[in-house]
Amino acid sequence: MTSLIITLVGPDRPGLVDAISQAIVAHQGNWLESRMAHLAGKFAGILRVEVPPERADALVTALQDLNDIGLRLVVEPSGPDGMVTARRTMELELLGMDRPGLVHQVSHLLAEQGVNVEELATDRSSAPMSGDTLFRARARIDVPADVDANALRESIERLAHDLVVDIRLADLGTAKT
Repeated sequence: MTSLIITLVGPDRPGLVDAISQAIVAHQGNWLESRMAHLAGKFAGILRVEVPPERADALVTALQDLNDIGLRLVVEPSGPDGMVTARRTMELELLGMDRPGLVHQVSHLLAEQGVNVEELATDRSSAPMSGDTLFRARARIDVPADVDANALRESIERLAHDLVVDIRLADLGTAKT
């Protein structure tokens, strides 16, 4: 099977997921995993599908035809799984007053330590008592086996103090990929 990664964005309206899934099933594809959301009037998403190799080009063409209904899509073959390496999966949660640069400051600290952000979800909401805008982020991160988890935790705690935010780091375990 050929695995494809599809990213898409377009004006949100009923039937978009149906149109995408119809093209996939028409080419004997299988919808494996996805993340999709309504963002500021737009529908945005990323998904992974598998399709028989002889049907892959036809599926890509069918998906590109969805430009006619306002969806802009990018279709890429997924990369190889790579070598098996030990890694530690952790979850990072941040909560604090919203301001520009929060994601950059945290992601920069992680990148300096060789940590990969595998999944990131963010949102904003009103603080219950003050009505100020709160920023919340939740990330699943991949920490290389040679990174000291305690040192990473200390770096994140220092950053949380500097930014005046709450950051929680939880160990989800060691896995092989």
